[in-house]
Amino acid sequence: MNTFFSIVVPVYNRPDEIRELLESLQKQDFQKDFEVVIVEDGSSQSSEEVVDRFRDGLNISYYFKENSGPGDSRNFGMQHAKGNYFIILDSDCILPKQYLSEVNKELTREFVHCFGGPDAADDSFTTIQKAINYVMTSFLTTGGIRGGKKGVGKFQPRSFNMGISKEAFERAGGFGRIHPGEDPDLTFRIWKAGFETRLLPEAFVYHKRRIDWNKFYIQVNKFGMVRPILNKWHPGTAKPTYWFPTLFMLGLVVAILLAFAGLGLPLILYMFYFLALFLDALIKSKSLIVALLSIFALMIQFTGYGIGFFKSTMLLNFSNKNPEELFPKLFFKKK
Repeated sequence: MNTFFSIVVPVYNRPDEIRELLESLQKQDFQKDFEVVIVEDGSSQSSEEVVDRFRDGLNISYYFKENSGPGDSRNFGMQHAKGNYFIILDSDCILPKQYLSEVNKELTREFVHCFGGPDAADDSFTTIQKAINYVMTSFLTTGGIRGGKKGVGKFQPRSFNMGISKEAFERAGGFGRIHPGEDPDLTFRIWKAGFETRLLPEAFVYHKRRIDWNKFYIQVNKFGMVRPILNKWHPGTAKPTYWFPTLFMLGLVVAILLAFAGLGLPLILYMFYFLALFLDALIKSKSLIVALLSIFALMIQFTGYGIGFFKSTMLLNFSNKNPEELFPKLFFKKK
């Protein structure tokens, strides 16, 4: 397939972020033409002036639309794009200069209609950003499939760094209104349409994750609430491992209670796990502070996700209401 890339980026009140992303796109070593489609999702802080500065160096289009969420904005961008292969990026990503060359090389070697790439932490990131990035990508937590070299089972791309052919986009119907969770929902429909997905390990981005500890908790809590909804929509995609954060935190509480009762072995096993996590984070980040914060980040991740997953599972199984009635904040309204 002779690919022409359209890079689609929804942006909401983040002109500084989009500037950094466009700067990294301008520095790509890719020798072929590509276009950039910026979709302003009803922002009060416009990025149009920032985008205008890059028109001489990039083939770039800018659209402003009413706020309807990132999924609908990505659909809008792909519908207006000229390419036959779309690359979806979040506005808080920065690309290494070889990103597009790596994508093109992999698709030329073994074409796939949908791919995902890992995320990494740049040296300029704060210690909190680096700790959160570690727990979101480490194989010792729930997020390792995005940061590893091989996907376990079928790889589920994430929309901060995702590629999809125009054919697959049109057949699968694009992103839905749920958020977060719109990317695995689309992936499942891509599979049902007969297309494959693949991880491109060298097509990584630096993902800034514009979050503090409180925002991180809210984010992972929503991830936990969304997963049972996706299991309900797509029977057969549920995995026992989705229960891991919930059971991990319940087990930790039980282990602490047993330790007070004189049985310390379960808590010692947890301590070995935390030690392994700390050492792995220390080796990878080369920072004692990041390694220590990674343990705190893990606790937030597992607590937030675990509570959200358990709450959502119970409500979906013991209520007659549909997911949109139960969790209205997880859905953008139809426009």
